[in-house]
Amino acid sequence: MSAPAVEGAAAAAFRSVLARAHQAAERSGRSPEQVRVVAVSKTKPASLVRQVYDAGHRCFGENYVQEIVEKAPQLPVDIEWHFIGNLQRNKVKSLLAGVPNLHMIESVDDEKIANHVDRVVASLGRKPLKVLVQVNTSGEESKFGVDPSGCVNLVRHVKLGCPNLIFSGLMTIGMLDYSSTPENFKTLSICRAEVCKELEIPEEQCELSMGMSADFEQAIEMGSTNVRIGSTIFGAREYKKEK
Repeated sequence: MSAPAVEGAAAAAFRSVLARAHQAAERSGRSPEQVRVVAVSKTKPASLVRQVYDAGHRCFGENYVQEIVEKAPQLPVDIEWHFIGNLQRNKVKSLLAGVPNLHMIESVDDEKIANHVDRVVASLGRKPLKVLVQVNTSGEESKFGVDPSGCVNLVRHVKLGCPNLIFSGLMTIGMLDYSSTPENFKTLSICRAEVCKELEIPEEQCELSMGMSADFEQAIEMGSTNVRIGSTIFGAREYKKEK
């Protein structure tokens, strides 16, 4: 298959995902504008991101700091980048300095990383940054995220103790194989209800980032406002070690 044919496929796949997301939003009694699709371009070249950008999309996500700092400068500045992977303290400065159009970090999962991001945002003179608190809804030790029982306290810390962060909602990954179950989505929804009640936040100001390629329609039907779609748009991931 020639490169242009492959590249055309990403734009077509994106349009299909967007249509499915809009239909799921309507089934859940919401307007399509209330659900954001984050196109996750992990392991894919900037040229493929550009193709989906040219199809009209502006919201993209990455899992690895090295990839996002390499790609972002090659692409238009009006992209809203979401960082959705586990964030190590030693990578925070390079992420925030290297991606001026970083729109949101979706993976704040403890007070230490919240404090560190807060300090780096201030030291770089950036405007306050939107963050989501990542919750481990599956109970798997391999998953990052705060335990649901600690969710309210971590959100309280971000809201009250981190003036350079804007608490914007909750995120979960779900099961180890990246397929989520309705229980994972329900757990996140319950966490949101508790957070909003305890901290007196209107629910519409607390996003739910849940749902990926395999289950995003179900996630939207269960209240997701932010779905993270990689392989369904861009094709299977390409890891260099694989033959």
